[in-house]
Amino acid sequence: MPESSECKKSLPLRPSRTAPVNDYSNYHVHSGSLPQKQVKNADNQLDGYPKLQKLFKLKEHQISEHATAPYGCRISIDEMIPTLNSWIHRNHIVFDVVMIGCLTDNQFIYPLLTQLPIDRLISKPGFLFIWGSARKISELTKLLQNQNWAKKFRKSEELVFIPVDRNSPFYPGLDHDDESLFERMQWHCWMCITGTVRRSTDGHLIHCNIDTDLAIETKDTQKTAVPVHLYKVAENFSTATRRLHIIPARTGKEIPVKVRPGWVIMSPDILLNNFDCDRYKEEINRIGLNLTTGPDIEALRPKSPIQKKNQC
Repeated sequence: MPESSECKKSLPLRPSRTAPVNDYSNYHVHSGSLPQKQVKNADNQLDGYPKLQKLFKLKEHQISEHATAPYGCRISIDEMIPTLNSWIHRNHIVFDVVMIGCLTDNQFIYPLLTQLPIDRLISKPGFLFIWGSARKISELTKLLQNQNWAKKFRKSEELVFIPVDRNSPFYPGLDHDDESLFERMQWHCWMCITGTVRRSTDGHLIHCNIDTDLAIETKDTQKTAVPVHLYKVAENFSTATRRLHIIPARTGKEIPVKVRPGWVIMSPDILLNNFDCDRYKEEINRIGLNLTTGPDIEALRPKSPIQKKNQC
């Protein structure tokens, strides 16, 4: 016989088997607001992690103490390759960290990379960061599968930067015939390594697992053509002091490229044009090729777990 309504009311309530979740996809359909705008700790990803906050402060102080003066090399895109060859052959300058590209969609990345004297520009071991929009991933894949590049570099990590909405200055342009349901609005950075570097033994060369692989645009990142986060990821990962950033694109006078201590920035729109090879080599000789290690940073930074040897 069917249960009466009184019997149904007397039954105890059972907890739901599915945990409540925030459906930001449904929220986006009704409001138009993208899910990344709902992330609460985008401005401070270290909120609630006091040890990591202390580590970041120590790293920031360490990097600033062992940084060269901010150098800018204002040059046209056509002159970048001849200038780099001159630095290599005439001035004998190499770099340990090279970053190419920024969050600008009109970049001359693939043709530049095919002509770049990358094997002589980066020391071994060395690190290469290449930024590109989601539409250029196929070009980067084709490049790294090239026989010459595959012998010299191996892809190690992939970083992602996400703008908050279409009004962002970092929102990548779309093709005229791009009418897909899902927009490819993120930026990707492929970190490649030349030489042999082991995170378990080469703590004097790399400090792994300090930054997250994902960054979301904040109010502070909109003040410059190159967000500071792009530089901090490279600075926190590698302990090298010789850093070069090549920006093969015009960013315009409204959003100029700013110099940064510890970096040589090559760009058509860099604000300061003061790079001098002899002065740069003197500074590198003074501060050293790598950051000095300290017990406080070594105790706080994440490390690879120690593998236990098999015991018979």
